[in-house]
Amino acid sequence: MSLAALKSTWETRGVLLGEAVFQCVPNFSEGRRREVVEAIANAAQRAGAVVADWSLDPDHNRSVVSLLGDAQQIEAGALAAAAEAVKHIDMRRHQGLHPRTGAVDVLPVVPVRKVGREEAVALAHTIGKQLAEQLKIPVLFYEWAARPGRETALPKLRQGGWEHIAQSVLDPDFGPSHPHPTAGVAIVGARGPLIAYNILLNTANAAIARELARTIRQQREHVPELEGVRAMGLFLPSRGLAQLSMNLTCPEKTPLPVVFEWVKQSARKLGAAPLESEIIGLIPQKALGDAKPEDILWHGYRPQKLLEWWLAR
Repeated sequence: MSLAALKSTWETRGVLLGEAVFQCVPNFSEGRRREVVEAIANAAQRAGAVVADWSLDPDHNRSVVSLLGDAQQIEAGALAAAAEAVKHIDMRRHQGLHPRTGAVDVLPVVPVRKVGREEAVALAHTIGKQLAEQLKIPVLFYEWAARPGRETALPKLRQGGWEHIAQSVLDPDFGPSHPHPTAGVAIVGARGPLIAYNILLNTANAAIARELARTIRQQREHVPELEGVRAMGLFLPSRGLAQLSMNLTCPEKTPLPVVFEWVKQSARKLGAAPLESEIIGLIPQKALGDAKPEDILWHGYRPQKLLEWWLAR
């Protein structure tokens, strides 16, 4: 089944989610072979998870699949997708702009409806244990799912990337003490809402994107509209343009229009401007506020990108 068909399947079925809903957003280290991402997403859907969205990024060489469902659906879908990914992805040959540690690079569980933090942590721990046992992948937990006394921050766990971790002796939460020879390490977590938000600039000068990212990192603890924003500046070879790649970890405090306006004003001072916005995965309607998609130059907007569209089915 093609990805286009996969995305429309649940819509044509008029899918109804149950009362208890989690979101799971596994990130896979593959963004160039469309057939591999199709196989991963199809595996999750066949296992019973609702595949609500997907992305394919050749520059980052990364894909993100958004799953919805109850605990049983999410566990089955995430494990099936991970098993398919491990079949096809060899980290020894992987190259891309995004930091990564494994084929199943990051796998967060997010409580959405009639479930909370404790349930999300329990589900993340179950999935992590199964990944280690079934696929022989070392698993590290992060954020809410981190074990007491262990590192919680994803950027620190992923520091140095695959090149560093491939040579490391590990102390995982589950699994072997050495990275899987082709699949590396999986980082599994439970967390609140997060928005992966990229802004493409109208310049090939990546130094401008890096300067914007540096300013965000310096000011996010003091400037309210930057609270919880993680950022890096990149050059995208496929587009010939610079990109500001961000994670909004406190979207309730930093909605998209606020961040977009800050980037617009700051980029102008550096002689650049936003060309388009890209949002990876689903977002809650409140993250857009009263703005229209075109107000933030949202490329590829469709109603199905809003979490509420799925919850209302």
